[in-house]
Amino acid sequence: MFAAAVRVSDSDALPAGIADSKRLAPKRRERIAAELRDADRIAVGVAEVPVERIDGDEDMNTLTVAAHAEAVGEVVGPDERAPEGIADAGDTSEERFARRVADRAPAEVSLTAEHGADDEYAVVGAASIVAKVERDAHVATLADRYADEYGPELGDLGSGYPSDSTTREFLESFVAAEGRLPDCARRSWSTCEDVLAEAEQSGLGEF
Repeated sequence: MFAAAVRVSDSDALPAGIADSKRLAPKRRERIAAELRDADRIAVGVAEVPVERIDGDEDMNTLTVAAHAEAVGEVVGPDERAPEGIADAGDTSEERFARRVADRAPAEVSLTAEHGADDEYAVVGAASIVAKVERDAHVATLADRYADEYGPELGDLGSGYPSDSTTREFLESFVAAEGRLPDCARRSWSTCEDVLAEAEQSGLGEF
């Protein structure tokens, strides 16, 4: 899981064409993310939550808060006097999400949160684009690694989302070949539980 923060003093400095990352084509997202990183007047922060932590004791809401807070800390200095920011609310309660992120951030910030903020505010949309591009690049790197280690037939991870049939096929193929889940998989993910259960049932049937 990835979260990102973008800081800019004037939204006019942001690249054109920013929108919620889910509504943009991959190449367009990549172009905008590169422009954001290259701009002198724009600061970009990224936080990653690895699968080991996702499978740990913290719930997803807390992990989402932690990732946002870490990303905020990348673009706000520790001695600054509470700059204002806005986030896309990752909680049913906008106020609670903003408060939790601000409380956990390593620097003092005055934060508000809104549902759908990545569509309403260009700076939030920019952050969603950066996070999505970082995530997709991470999945692509994993795909290359698995193709190198286990052969090209296990090199297509798909998008890594539970609704992606290619991702599920990768998990099924990996479990069939290796007898375990790949290291990149969330073991607490219901899709992984289903794949393991199906493999076990298939093994019993063959017995």
